[in-house]
Amino acid sequence: MSLLEAVAIVAAGFAAGVINTVVGSGSLITFPTLVALGYPPVVANVSNSVGLVPGSVAGAWGYRRELVGQRDRLLRLGAVALVGAVVGALLLLKLPPEAFETIVPVLIVLACVLVAIQPWLTQKLKHRPRRENGGFWVWLMVLGSSVYGGYFGAAQGVILIAVLGLGLSETLQRVNAAKNVLAGLVNLVAGIVFIAIADVDWAVVAMIAIGAATGGVVGARIARSLAPVVLRVVVIVVGIVATVSFILN
Repeated sequence: MSLLEAVAIVAAGFAAGVINTVVGSGSLITFPTLVALGYPPVVANVSNSVGLVPGSVAGAWGYRRELVGQRDRLLRLGAVALVGAVVGALLLLKLPPEAFETIVPVLIVLACVLVAIQPWLTQKLKHRPRRENGGFWVWLMVLGSSVYGGYFGAAQGVILIAVLGLGLSETLQRVNAAKNVLAGLVNLVAGIVFIAIADVDWAVVAMIAIGAATGGVVGARIARSLAPVVLRVVVIVVGIVATVSFILN
């Protein structure tokens, strides 16, 4: 790895750390960067997942005030996310990418629509009781998004924000805080699986981790300062960009 390549990877990691904390989809920056630098796709994906873990931790720490009172919820949903992450990581090593490439754009578009109409939909459903930890459908969707996150993960945050925003009686900022913890857990668990049974480029991991950890702290400061409507617009825009990126690639 040359000095220029190292700088490029750190910069990509920083950008991914910021974007992941604000909304998600940071892998749309780091993964293509690694592939462009000549790393095999599977090695790039595996190393990227492991390297982004410190960024998720930093982002969750930056959102620690919004996480107060969510411990029980995150323990329960985290257990579901853990199972999904393991399944997704194993699928990455067993299935061809085409298996998920078809459904990914559809999932992201649906998530964007849900985020966009969430205020209207919440108003329509305001008399419908919502459980503290989400209903069965929330658990099922968290499981599905975690499988996807363990497999690849780009735009996992958009999907999680949509699901948690509709299923939980919380503000968008507290939903985003919970999203950061769950997405970080998925990356961590998938990373452990990858370390155990796949090829990991530790130099790449280190460069991404340095950038992502710094970006996670910066991203938390940015996201926490955004008004709900602005944060919602950012989520939708990132989701649209992610969808276009998947279709073009």
